[in-house]
Amino acid sequence: MDKKAKINALPNSPGVYMMKNASGEVLYVGKAINLRKRVSSYFRPNGRLSERIRSLVSQVEDIAHIDASTEAEALIYENSLIKKFSPKYNVALKDGKSYPMLKLTTNEKFARLFITRQKKDDGAVYFGPYTSGKLLRSVVTILKRIFPLRTCAKMPKGVCLNFHIKQCLGPCESKVSEKDYASVVAELKMFLEGRKGELTDLLAKKMAEASARSDYEEAARIRDRIEALSSINSRRVSYGARNELEELQNVLELPGKIDVIEAFDISNIMGEEAVGSMIYFYKGRPRKSEYRKFRIRSVSGIDDYSMMRELVMRRYRRLVEEKKALPDLIVIDGGKGHLNIALDELKKLGLENIPAIGIAKEFEHIFMKGKGDPIILPKGSKALHLLERVRDEAHRFAITYHKSLLSKKIGESELDYITAIGSKRKRSLLMYFGSIEGVKKASLEELMKVGGMNAVSAKNIIAHFKE
Repeated sequence: MDKKAKINALPNSPGVYMMKNASGEVLYVGKAINLRKRVSSYFRPNGRLSERIRSLVSQVEDIAHIDASTEAEALIYENSLIKKFSPKYNVALKDGKSYPMLKLTTNEKFARLFITRQKKDDGAVYFGPYTSGKLLRSVVTILKRIFPLRTCAKMPKGVCLNFHIKQCLGPCESKVSEKDYASVVAELKMFLEGRKGELTDLLAKKMAEASARSDYEEAARIRDRIEALSSINSRRVSYGARNELEELQNVLELPGKIDVIEAFDISNIMGEEAVGSMIYFYKGRPRKSEYRKFRIRSVSGIDDYSMMRELVMRRYRRLVEEKKALPDLIVIDGGKGHLNIALDELKKLGLENIPAIGIAKEFEHIFMKGKGDPIILPKGSKALHLLERVRDEAHRFAITYHKSLLSKKIGESELDYITAIGSKRKRSLLMYFGSIEGVKKASLEELMKVGGMNAVSAKNIIAHFKE
């Protein structure tokens, strides 16, 4: 490995770095507010390094990293990666100092998450220890937005500000059932255990179930949580693109190099404004200028297969007509069914020789034409990490486009003509009831449950639609 080139490729931004030996074993995990500056400090010719660090540096043959938006976010990754890999050069925090930990009080009816420096045998779940209390406080702030658990030591008689700013589910006034609250606690626990992919899949399943039973408000809430997690989880992991692509080529038994990957995903939450995305990776890196977004034209309702069929046909029919270069690999977000749909469309265009795979979210199984059984890669596989990044980026791009269209749709509505209904109330009403039809059918009591509503506004709505 050319260490200088590897270090120069690191960003001047926060993240976590992993130093590996020739066999791919993780030797050390660290966090940094500036990845390039921190990692380069290990390899300076005249650097003052301890004997332990000199021994580490002498064995390093590869450097991987995970981007983070803040140093606090990097702290989350660092702890979960240390637990996952147990790197021999990470010193255990056993010097007698009381390091901060996260405590999840699963021993309480409605659990809380907070920082503590004492671990007790009290039935609660502890995470850590962590090296920085200051950063850990920032971590808790991030988590409160995604997992809005109560923070009060003793539950009050009524909801507080945290409920109104959506950072508490309001168990004190029974705004949430004990079962649903426990579900959010379980999701937070999964996240802190480093099971982020499993959690995202679980939420996607719950969102689909909510949408199927027409509970659009719940589907929207889960969608927002997935998006918040995606903003954390989809940080770029760099293992050296060449190595990843070579491993992927070998795994898929492809005769040629994989320079260009195109991946597709569908977003059709609530069955409205269904869209598709196509993202483009060149030599293991996203090239956003080549991304494409599609509004679904031929499909009504929720039919992912037909939507994927339209997406693939539109993309490659255009490339054929314009005689443009074709990708080396097509990635479909979905299992065998979604892949077969894509293969059918490619065959119609005479493009059946383009390698195409489907990656199923539930178990990260890879389906490929001509292979009866799925390809199952180990969790540490570089090829799998690359495919996960590609798939997650396609999902992020699709859901961002979908959300922008829904926002535009909310922008103009019949609510604009009702006295005392401004943009904030209008957005709250449409997000709560899912559509104008839902608002029309709502009773006075139901309208009053919407955040920011008062009796005058609610009565104006009922009077308007009666007229």
